[in-house]
Amino acid sequence: MRMVIFGLTVTSSWGNGHATLWRGLIRALARLGWSITFFERDTPYYAGTRDLDQLDGGNVVIYPDWEDIRRVAERAMKQADVVVVTSYCPDAVEASRLAQQACRGLRVFYDLDTPVTLARVEQGERPPYFGPEGLADYDLVLSYTGGPAIEALKTVLGARQVMPLYGHVDPDQHRPAEKRAEFAGDLSYLGTYAADRQAGVEELLVRPAARLPDQRFIIGGAQYPQEFPWSDNIFFVRHLPPADHPAFFSSSRLTLNVTREAMAQKGWCPSGRLFEAAACGAAIVTDAWPGLAEFFEPGREVLLARDTDDVVAALQLPEFELDGIRRRARERVLGEHTSAKRAAELDKILADALRNPVGEPMKEAV
Repeated sequence: MRMVIFGLTVTSSWGNGHATLWRGLIRALARLGWSITFFERDTPYYAGTRDLDQLDGGNVVIYPDWEDIRRVAERAMKQADVVVVTSYCPDAVEASRLAQQACRGLRVFYDLDTPVTLARVEQGERPPYFGPEGLADYDLVLSYTGGPAIEALKTVLGARQVMPLYGHVDPDQHRPAEKRAEFAGDLSYLGTYAADRQAGVEELLVRPAARLPDQRFIIGGAQYPQEFPWSDNIFFVRHLPPADHPAFFSSSRLTLNVTREAMAQKGWCPSGRLFEAAACGAAIVTDAWPGLAEFFEPGREVLLARDTDDVVAALQLPEFELDGIRRRARERVLGEHTSAKRAAELDKILADALRNPVGEPMKEAV
């Protein structure tokens, strides 16, 4: 089976959550017999921050602009069983229109940013990754977000068939690692700076750091502004390539997960970092959002933090309690949230969609 993907990026994990997810999913799909080609526009932002030279399990086509690649893309679409266009793909509209003409197989849109998509539409905007027709021309829409967002993609954007395909982790890449001194701390946080996450970061990391001046706090990520409220016990590690994530998560007593505002409001949208941290054996303290319990059991596999006091209390837990949190979270992610698990789900979803004419009900993925 052949799949062609038009996405944001798979070669650079800098400042986005797409690349690492695609790498794990493509690798797992290849093991199931899929032949995959990923088309990525050569944008300067990602060109200067690439951390992948060769895609394990697939091929990457990096192109300068749409007109230069249009004929190649058309040939690939004609040979494909499935064409996937994603949110934030810079040529999503053009790829979608070409797929309507050239693809004889299944035309799929994968929204890896569903809460942002729906929030922008609710505000009267149209995201640049689909045209005025919304998602009506796709045979199938995959959503990184479940819950009520599934129905909203149908009623608001005209999607005909919608199935959730959540985040995941490749345990071959994310697993417990040796601690490193530069990442050592009592509480760590790994994430690109985002204005809509800043209030949560301040409540759940900056203020605990002020309350606990003798403890060490670590932030890793990209795009942090000079005016971020740093203090003497908050240390910064600039953007980390995926290869360093296991050591980062393994080097602190606790690691923090803060969900972006739109994701938290919609719910049922676990961050990929949440799965990565669990796979690395980290004890996780996370903000609360609807649907969290479908992925991890609060209080047993992850710790909930609604305010500064909750984080301070978590940092005071004895080591044997944190060890239990670490072990149970890792067992959960290895059992339910791996890239191989998601690839098997996707393989079944696509097989059902290819068998069922558009408009007939699809079977739920098991």
